[in-house]
Amino acid sequence: MIIKLFRIVFFLVLYLVLSMIAVTTFLQGWSEGAQMLFLFGTPIALVWWGEKRRANMLAQAGDDVSQTDAELARRSPKSQRKVERLDRQSPNELTLIREQALRERNRDAILSGSSRSLQNSANETRPKYQPPKQDYAAIVKAGRASSAELSQIADRKERARTATRKATHRTRWVPSSENVSVGGREIGGMVYVGTPPRLNDYGYRDKCRAYIDPSLSVARNGTDKVGNYMPYWPGYSEIPSQCRATYLDWLASGRLDPLYDPGYMFLYFYGLERRFVLDHPAEAEKREILQEVRRLKDLYPDNGSVQRYLGEFIQLAQISLNDEAVHEPVFDYRGWDLPLSLKIAIGARVGRGDLLSADWVLSWLMCHPERRLRTPATRCVEEFRALFRLRFDERFPDGLKVNKPRKMLKPTYQAASSEFQGQLEPTVNGAKVPDISGLRKPVEIAQEIADEVMDDLDKLSRYLGRNPDGRGSVEAQALLPQELWELFPSAELEKLKAWASDRVGSGGLIPVLDVVERLEGARPEKLSKRILTGAADALARIGYGFAPDPRFALRSPKLDEPVVLFELGEAVAQLEDVSDRYRAALIEAALGSFVAHADGQITESERKSLLAKATDVEGLSGQECRRLAANVEWMLAVAPDMSLLRRKLKDTGPEAMARVRSALVAAAHADGVIQSEEVAGIEKIYKALGLDPALVYSDLHTGDASDGPVRVRAAEPGAAGEAIPDEAPSGPPKLDAARIAAIQSDTARVSSVLGDIFDDTLDVPEDAEPDETVLGGLDAKHSHLVKALIAQDHWTEDAFEDLCRAAGLLASGAIEDINEWAYETYDEALLDEYDGYDVSPDLAAQLKKKFEEEMPHVEA
Repeated sequence: MIIKLFRIVFFLVLYLVLSMIAVTTFLQGWSEGAQMLFLFGTPIALVWWGEKRRANMLAQAGDDVSQTDAELARRSPKSQRKVERLDRQSPNELTLIREQALRERNRDAILSGSSRSLQNSANETRPKYQPPKQDYAAIVKAGRASSAELSQIADRKERARTATRKATHRTRWVPSSENVSVGGREIGGMVYVGTPPRLNDYGYRDKCRAYIDPSLSVARNGTDKVGNYMPYWPGYSEIPSQCRATYLDWLASGRLDPLYDPGYMFLYFYGLERRFVLDHPAEAEKREILQEVRRLKDLYPDNGSVQRYLGEFIQLAQISLNDEAVHEPVFDYRGWDLPLSLKIAIGARVGRGDLLSADWVLSWLMCHPERRLRTPATRCVEEFRALFRLRFDERFPDGLKVNKPRKMLKPTYQAASSEFQGQLEPTVNGAKVPDISGLRKPVEIAQEIADEVMDDLDKLSRYLGRNPDGRGSVEAQALLPQELWELFPSAELEKLKAWASDRVGSGGLIPVLDVVERLEGARPEKLSKRILTGAADALARIGYGFAPDPRFALRSPKLDEPVVLFELGEAVAQLEDVSDRYRAALIEAALGSFVAHADGQITESERKSLLAKATDVEGLSGQECRRLAANVEWMLAVAPDMSLLRRKLKDTGPEAMARVRSALVAAAHADGVIQSEEVAGIEKIYKALGLDPALVYSDLHTGDASDGPVRVRAAEPGAAGEAIPDEAPSGPPKLDAARIAAIQSDTARVSSVLGDIFDDTLDVPEDAEPDETVLGGLDAKHSHLVKALIAQDHWTEDAFEDLCRAAGLLASGAIEDINEWAYETYDEALLDEYDGYDVSPDLAAQLKKKFEEEMPHVEA
């Protein structure tokens, strides 16, 4: 009665609330009386109707039970005795049942008599049944032949039923030494099998995820190997039957196939995690679980979730077991926080006041979530760590002192299955461990040292990016920083030194292909600026150089031309670090070589003059003087390409041509005296450049004449009979020092012009968009060209030249500049020359994304 009353009150309140909502939203147009009638009448009517319907359903159910009991009483003596006992307790029901039984007995008698008469008449008219003839010998023979197969099927089904029955009744952890059969598969141990327990506090599901419930259906074949139907947090009781079959297949196959979706591995790992943390097994079993989780982590090395979740568990397990790995630095860890073992190891040392060594500081940086590591740190791992130790020890010989933080370490472990969590409070020798997570200064110091190391390894990294199999080669070894030569010795490097010394002693001239082959082991089909700069950097690391200077010379050597090997005097790590005076002197030497080669031959006096001028340049270091002298040697040995210079000057316009003429005139005026030989040499250069040789005299005269007005005295009559004095002997003209300085300054200006010409870095075209995105490391023109190139996968040579011409660039230099920039930025060339130019699809996709990201900023 109480339950019925509670039910009526509950539904009255529920219907009343619903009626109020209906009145306030849909029935505002009704009168107040009608609204009140609906508000109170509707709940009462609905409750009355519900109770009436419920009473009818109970009454109908009671009638069905009575009929069933009567039928059982008639057919079963045992049931009949039971009913009779009930009848003695209820006389009214006994009377009703007896009357009903009497009626049924009379009806059965009438029906049985009629059926017997009908059956007799039918038997008389129907022919007698004759069974068919059968070959019983054949039936027996077939049965014997298939008896073995039927027996195997029966045994297999019986074993499956037995295993399922046993597993259903036994919910347990199966150790690694035992096997268990589920769904007709032997899946081995280290799993939970049985009815999954209910979760009380944690988790998004009611049942424990890791338990393998044998009572659930399993598909015949596991077809979801890629995990299309696997949720993010899988549970065996929740996944479809085909996923269960796939999971059991993975377990039965030894749990070794990484082609299965990681979700199946996680389902297995949930059980290992639960066993280790909640069941508190023996230490030997804990170590077995730790070893298994390490194996699973190595099975999916490229999956971030696997590395993070399993890595966190391994840290917890190592601390729990006081594993040896806890006391060693960690260099490879992917997570959102420092690994727990590292926090404890470094925190304990900081708490004791110990100085941190290079390995612990580097481990702190490598595992820190805010680290900034470029490609050299990952491509040259061993070299990076070794050089970091050396640079750290130079800066902190005794170690790094870290101030002890006040906050103590209290980490929280969150299970990967999301079913439980716990807070730890680790101690070392009975002392609490300081929390180093919030310290910034040590990480900043480590980042500064790492940045220096990565800069020094950048050239080696780029070389290995172009030649993945080049580690250990002569060029790779030569690109190592000199501090690492003792740690990474190479007999080939000593042979390279001996080879270079022998070639320098023989005069220094050697075919350029021989140099490249000696360093890279093969002769390239085409010389690029990247190959030449790499060779120059490799030789510079062992104290040798070659000319022409691949970074600053007007042109690079051709395949059939030689280069000049020479001694730098010391090992040089950064050849690109030169003074502006060296660059200007290199251009002046090039102009002088043009004059010397103008008549097709070089006299000894010209050679001595150019070499003497190269050695007398003021403001150069000893290394720069040796580099300049070697470049002059090469310029004298190899004829300049006048057609190349003429072609490039033609594309630059008349202004650059005028400045080249001005520089040549300045060179002629440099000593204050213009010799006839100089005039003849300049005429040859003008002729080679397609200029009118007659312009030489006007240019020289313009350079010698003063630009200021000349004061002229008005004529006056002299005294009568005054003798005209003799003409004073003419001496050399007095030179205006300021004028000479102005003329000589043209040399610096033309050096800049020629450098721009041969580097193909012209100004931005007038029609270029002023707000267009500029890529880091490239100017606006090259950025505009890159944006046009990534629009399609392949360009013909003519189309590529048209793009370069539209951007105001020369094709011969644009491809080298763009590819060099791409290598330095992405370690990959953007353009590949093959029947035109192929654009790298991966790099093009990255650049398109970058341009799209920059577009809103440009528009804003």
